[in-house]
Amino acid sequence: MSYRPAVQSIINAIETVIVGKEDVIAKSLTALLAGGHVLLEDVPGVGKTMLVRTFSRAIDLDFKRVQFTPDMLPSDLTGISMYNQKTKEFEYRPGPLMGNIVLADEINRTSPKTQSALLEAMAERSVTVDGEVKILPSPFFVMATQNPIEHEGTYPLPEAQLDRFLLKIEMGYPSFNEEVALLTRFEKAEPLEALQSVVTKHEVEQMQREVKQVHVSSAVKQYIVRLIHETRKDANTYLGGSPRATLALMKASQAWAYIHGRDFVLPDDVKALATSVLGHRILLTAEARYKGRTADQLVKGWLDELPVPMDREVKEV
Repeated sequence: MSYRPAVQSIINAIETVIVGKEDVIAKSLTALLAGGHVLLEDVPGVGKTMLVRTFSRAIDLDFKRVQFTPDMLPSDLTGISMYNQKTKEFEYRPGPLMGNIVLADEINRTSPKTQSALLEAMAERSVTVDGEVKILPSPFFVMATQNPIEHEGTYPLPEAQLDRFLLKIEMGYPSFNEEVALLTRFEKAEPLEALQSVVTKHEVEQMQREVKQVHVSSAVKQYIVRLIHETRKDANTYLGGSPRATLALMKASQAWAYIHGRDFVLPDDVKALATSVLGHRILLTAEARYKGRTADQLVKGWLDELPVPMDREVKEV
């Protein structure tokens, strides 16, 4: 697969540590450049946390990690104002949200109140401490992880909060050959320790600005809206995609086109990201779940049925 040189350098750097996850890396980078956030959901031990750590090391951004626990308070994230006896004034002590890349590890293990503080920061790009608004650094990118298997002692994210994540990605198990390569790579050294950043913060911000200039033709916009409307009228869905989902799919498609070196969006870009953008935003009926259907299956079915815009329509202004 072909990428822009800067994007390829990031992927190459991350792949010196992470084995066989090019698609996951590319989608995570897509979310960053689109100004969104990522929810990584998979079983323990498949490399979710390692991916985020490697991602932050390859890109020269300030990295913060939050290990969520049931007793964590919102102030543990946002920071607090403390009284300085020497200056006789209150001073703001920043919390871990004051970073460029924030790893929210096991987000479903903390209380809804603390989850809401994080998700508010993701949406507003600011936090409020003692009535004073603190602007978060730019870029601000959250990669949250959760385990879909263990539910005891967890607080599942409600649909309105899941909607704040641009993409939901599953890591998956490595193949046989990939797992052998993993053993070889970690046999004598820790490759993450030797990893150097390959792009700067300013370069990331420039790429984010360039993503917004990627052209989306009227035909592709209509294609996106038709897909969202399918999520709302299908008998298998209890709740379809909102207008926020429509915007998310367009912005993600712009970033996906950009990282592949194009200045316009193709229907294939929409198809590549549709399940990751829409899968966590759709609620299925009890009957559909009973029959074993999933949101990803439904999205793929809608994509197979929808007419695809012609090539000449894609580049039209």
